[in-house]
Amino acid sequence: MADVTLSATIRNNLLSLQNTGDLVARTNTRLSTGKNVSSAIDDAVAFFQDKSLKDRAGDMSTRKSEIDQGISNLSTALNAVTKVENLMVQMKGIVLSAKSASEADRKTLGDQLNTLASQMNYLANDASYQGLNLINATASNIKVQFSEKTANVLQVDGANVTVSGGLVMTAFTLGASVIATSAGISRIAGVSMFAGFSSVSSSVSVFDAYIAMFESGITSVRTTAKTLGANVALLQTRLDFTKEYINTLKIGGDKLVLTDLNEEGANLVSLQTRQQLGIQALSGAAQAEQGVLSLFR
Repeated sequence: MADVTLSATIRNNLLSLQNTGDLVARTNTRLSTGKNVSSAIDDAVAFFQDKSLKDRAGDMSTRKSEIDQGISNLSTALNAVTKVENLMVQMKGIVLSAKSASEADRKTLGDQLNTLASQMNYLANDASYQGLNLINATASNIKVQFSEKTANVLQVDGANVTVSGGLVMTAFTLGASVIATSAGISRIAGVSMFAGFSSVSSSVSVFDAYIAMFESGITSVRTTAKTLGANVALLQTRLDFTKEYINTLKIGGDKLVLTDLNEEGANLVSLQTRQQLGIQALSGAAQAEQGVLSLFR
């Protein structure tokens, strides 16, 4: 096939029209995708800066989820510890009542004390979140990492607020020798240590020893609650910061690649006008050549 030779005027107008068409296509793409930079070809620096910021936002989103779960875990433990404290206050009240109660009433109060102790243990053992219980074993703990770029990790150690061991049991053990040498007390093993109020001497010192142990246990439980509450507040602060940080990273990346719709809309109108003018110019150039051809007729 023989090549068609175009005049310089027509070729220049055609190239100009093709360039305008390419710009129109690019502008339409930007308007449809909402992105000024869609690939490294458009702007390598902006594209990879945006990718780096968005990758960082994705990493922090993972950390945000871990922090959120940590808050739920600690909140579960904190709620349970608060209820344990309420039960221990009730148990202390029973001992106070037993000081001035009759022998028959003391037996009933002792049974109530045993029941509350068992229920307190059940409550503590039920306070698990995703298989982790922070209030029935000192060996348990939770670790929350705030960022993979630093070694900033919050570790919250568990506590044992059950009657059978841990912080509360430590408080009971401190007074065990006092109770063991008192009249009517034959055994101290787990919750059975509460049994036998009916045969306990009416000596005030015996009941005061019980009360002192409950007060020590309540203090320990409150300390645990304060620790959990402080860590929940810390995690909530980090969660709020992480949310805002992720949003900042995404906005920063968007500034590099997103299209200014108003600007691109104006560009499209201008390019379409230029395209129409180019078509008219190309048509005019063709008509001029036809005029030269008419001279040979």
